Amino acid sequence: MNVVFLKGVLSSAPVTRHLASGSVVVSLEVSTAIDGAVASVPVAWFDPPTAVTWEAGAEVVVDGVVRRRFFRSGGLTQSRTEVVATEVVAADDRRGARRVVRRVVRRLGGDDAGGVRSG
Repeated sequence: MNVVFLKGVLSSAPVTRHLASGSVVVSLEVSTAIDGAVASVPVAWFDPPTAVTWEAGAEVVVDGVVRRRFFRSGGLTQSRTEVVATEVVAADDRRGARRVVRRVVRRLGGDDAGGVRSG
């Protein structure tokens, strides 16, 4: 099962690109603490429902999957492992964050009938 639930802080401002296909991709760098160290996680969010207005330092919650993509650069084949987001919400949007948590719990086969509480 490929499920990612990530809560962290944007380490840089989001970058929005318009692709030749007509799609929009927003690139995020989310920093999160792992065992006392900070890890930076690249996140690609395709066709977000609204314009992304967050700035560096904003805390976000991400639901998505891990994907490794390959591309050619400088005549070499390279790869990048990233999270492809299904949904990204501001962590202080409690209703949105609860919705994301419930969706992840359902995908994991859990029972969230008792409700999900957030800090």
